Parts: sequence; C-alpha cells; structure tokens
Amino acid sequence: MSHTLHTLALFVFDGVQILDVTGPAAVFAAANDCCAEPFYDVVIVSAKGGNVSSSCAVQLATTALSELPPDSVDILLVAGGDEDALRRLAGERTVRKWMQQAGAGAIRYGSICTGAFLLADLGLVDGKRVATHWSACRELADTYPQVEVDADSLYVEDGHVWTSAGVTTGIDMCLAMVERDLGSAVANSIAARLVLYARRPGYQSQFSPVLKAQAKAGAPFGKLVDWMAANLHEPLDVPQLAARMAMSERSFHRKFTSSMGETPARFVEILRLDHVRQLLETNKSLKEIAVETGFSGTTQLSRAFERRFGITPQLFRETRA
Repeated sequence: MSHTLHTLALFVFDGVQILDVTGPAAVFAAANDCCAEPFYDVVIVSAKGGNVSSSCAVQLATTALSELPPDSVDILLVAGGDEDALRRLAGERTVRKWMQQAGAGAIRYGSICTGAFLLADLGLVDGKRVATHWSACRELADTYPQVEVDADSLYVEDGHVWTSAGVTTGIDMCLAMVERDLGSAVANSIAARLVLYARRPGYQSQFSPVLKAQAKAGAPFGKLVDWMAANLHEPLDVPQLAARMAMSERSFHRKFTSSMGETPARFVEILRLDHVRQLLETNKSLKEIAVETGFSGTTQLSRAFERRFGITPQLFRETRA
C-alpha cells in the first residue's frame, strides 16, 4: 500500500526533556518500519539548528527552522523541558512566526509535556482543552486563562490540536496518532515492539489509583495494594483484607483509612471502576467485565460506574468506539 510522505517536525531546545523527543520519534520510526513505504519524515528542529543539549546532557543534532519551510510541515510537535527556555523562545520573533505559520497549515499540531506553554504563548491553543505535566497544570491555567487545562488526562485531542501530559504519555499520544493514520493493527504492533505494558487511552488519569496508593501507602499496605489490584475478582472485604494483614478488622479499617485517605470499601470500588474503564475498550461483554472486576452483576457495575463517572458503561463504550 502506497502512502504519501508526511513531514513531522519535532521542535526542541536547550534543556529539552529527552524522553519527550525520543519516545515520539521511536513511535513514528517504528510506524515507518511497519509500512511498505515510509509514512512519516521525522525532522528534529530547533531555533538555530546544530547540537542541542537535553536536560540529561544527551545532545541532539537538529535542523534549523530556517531550513524547513513552515508550509511543508504536516504534523508539528513541541517537546517539553525547561520552562524558562520555552518562555525565552516565545519571545523570539523568528520562532513565533515559524510556529504560527506551521500550525496554520499543519494537519495537526501539539505538544508533549510543558511544550504546551509555548503553544499557549503563541495563541495556538486559545479556547482549546489541553494537557500538560501534572506539576505544571496550575501554572499553565493561571498564566493562560484562555486555555482550558485538563489536569487529569494523559493526553487530549481537541480538533487538530493534540497535547500530552509529558514523558511517557507522549508515547501514548503518538501511538493514537499512528492509529488514526495507519490503523490499530500498526499501533498495536508498535506497542508490542516497544514492550509497553498496555496502550493507555487519553482519558486515563496521570495518576492511576494504584500509583497514587503506592505513593501514599508504604508499609504496611504497599504490597496489599498490589495484591488487591491483581485480585479484583476476589471479595476484597474488610474481613478478608484484615486477615491478610494479620490485623483485627477494626484496627485494619482505622489504619487503612488513615494511610490511604479512603475507606477500604471506597478504595476497592475505585480500583474496580478504573479497571472497568480499561476493559470497556475491549470486546468483553459487560457480564464478563463484572465477573473479572468483582461486581455481583451488570446492574451493580452500571450503577457504580454511572455514580462515579456520570455516564453509563454502555454509553462510555459507544463514545470510545
């Protein structure tokens, strides 16, 4: 199958986060390997070209903006990194002009991590819903009130604007782009090649319930949280969990709630519903999902899901199809 070659510009700068560049670049290179002919022509660009130092001292060879006509860019992505460097770049006339022209003609454009700050400063995401790294969400929202900051999602697609939370989420977003361009089989093949645990949809939170719990729990509940996440089909009631921790039920309930900030029952439901949301992306029936996630039936699952997310599982599945 023959494809038109699409020029994809990855904009970098001194202090760039290296994974914001190499992650997406690896995805698009792998996509080319899956095609009979290359689909993406990936160009690493910077304001002046030459070697650019990343935040971890690794240097990147780059092409100057002046060497790549902005109207030749089909996809533009701004990597994240040092926010002061991004602000300085926003003040450079040549960068502003090139970015605005490239964005105007691109099929899609966006950012990884704090690259959203440059897009916001250039007015390229006004009125758009965007994602950035969790640590920068408040600053982005306060500095650019005309931008709707999604502080939760891994990545966001709003029209032809794509933005991600940063670092590894740039890989998730770029896999979604590849799926849009070349189909799910290619995207899944790339995910397998990169040895990803799972392809994560954009609506997933930057902090999974398990990750949040692991950060909070420590001893003595860290290992219990891992076990709970792997055994959602079990009852996971206080008697079972307390017995597993060799505690009285009363002591377990008190200590778990104090450590996790949630009662055991509430935490179990959060874990189950987060996994339900992932399974709704598969072809499993609602009955199968209920069994796998420990709900007594589809009615209980649906009520809990709608209570938490404000939408029925069926409608959620339809909107993600």
